[in-house]
Amino acid sequence: MAINVMVLALDEHNERILRDLPDAEQYRVHSLLSRAELFGDDIPLRDLLDKAAGQLEAFEGPVDAIIGFWDFPVSSMVPILCQRFGKSCCASLEAVVKCEHKYWSRLEQQKVIDEYPRFGLVDPERDTEPPEGMNYPMWIKPVKSASSDLAFGVANQQEFQDALARIRDGIGRIGAPFETVLEYLELPSEIASVGGQICLAEEALSGRQLTFEGYRYRGETYTLGVVDSVTHEDSPSFVRYQYPATVPGRVTERMADISDRVVSQIGLDHTTFNIEFFWDEHTDALHLLEVNPRHSQSHAELFAQVDGAPNHLAMLRLALGRDPDLPRRQGPYQVAAKWFLRRWNDGVVRRHPTEQDIERVQREIPGTTVDVTVHEGDRLSELTGQDSYSYIIANIYVGAADESELTEKYQRCVQALPFEIDDEEMSTA
Repeated sequence: MAINVMVLALDEHNERILRDLPDAEQYRVHSLLSRAELFGDDIPLRDLLDKAAGQLEAFEGPVDAIIGFWDFPVSSMVPILCQRFGKSCCASLEAVVKCEHKYWSRLEQQKVIDEYPRFGLVDPERDTEPPEGMNYPMWIKPVKSASSDLAFGVANQQEFQDALARIRDGIGRIGAPFETVLEYLELPSEIASVGGQICLAEEALSGRQLTFEGYRYRGETYTLGVVDSVTHEDSPSFVRYQYPATVPGRVTERMADISDRVVSQIGLDHTTFNIEFFWDEHTDALHLLEVNPRHSQSHAELFAQVDGAPNHLAMLRLALGRDPDLPRRQGPYQVAAKWFLRRWNDGVVRRHPTEQDIERVQREIPGTTVDVTVHEGDRLSELTGQDSYSYIIANIYVGAADESELTEKYQRCVQALPFEIDDEEMSTA
């Protein structure tokens, strides 16, 4: 019998990746709520959970696995639904929230490692100064956000206050439904007292940003790989994610050791995860930035192009109680990247590439996949899931023999994709 896999917020891009899995014939993939339902301006979490539960109850056939690739609310809904429907091969909600609540995560990290920045809490409604003893530059961010939304790097008091003003306007969109998630748990007093609409200030880290991808299976931690997260020289926005990262083996081993100690302390199991680090090549210092209780769906095609299978396969097999046992270095390319085509100023999309445009580019430039994220009529500042500094108009995945070819293929894609974006006001007629 086919294995029924329910996927929260299944989109066309990830559905295509699932269809191309090495053992795809085993699975029947079903969408569980849409992205539009889950990522709107409002996130009515209890209603969404009830709607998803109704869809699962009405499904004709066994529900073998419930998974999702996205950040909140998907990441928190998966363990709640798994528990409700008796799926034991899933991380616990408590472990997931210990990762996702940035302050709780730091408190757990403190118990087992020293590789983290100085941090403290900031109440956006009351505080006007950073936590005592902290120095600029620093980052100020809600304890729960998604895709770096409302995360600001600040270098002085004025920038600190400006960032808090912007955070106050938007923190409730994710913070309020995240507090609903907290109601499902018996919280320690230090978390119960601050809730989910508070901010974390952290002294800024420097160096190369790296992401350690791994998974936990039966209480053991395993490495999937390390990805380079390359940022713009004058902005924290990402240029690309590149796999495999070009770092010494000893650095990978240190990341693996730190990751194992942290996820073991948190109690994460039966799940993929990724942990973001900063590594200073000059001092060899390594610092942990963030723990995510899921793999990065942004890296899926990179693993497929280099290793021969996407990290989605690890999540799926774990959800079925199986050892992921993924291939390594069996893909068609030596290196792969997800490039972010960005616009730095707000604007209205007048033209975006058609399906025919995309198919032509992918046919003419082998090893590429283009995922356009905007459509005619979109105002960029109204899109969800953007960082605080720029707007992504397309994701371009590229596999190549080396970094030079990687860049050349990306530039050819950009030149061939017809976008027209201007600053005219949208018509209200």
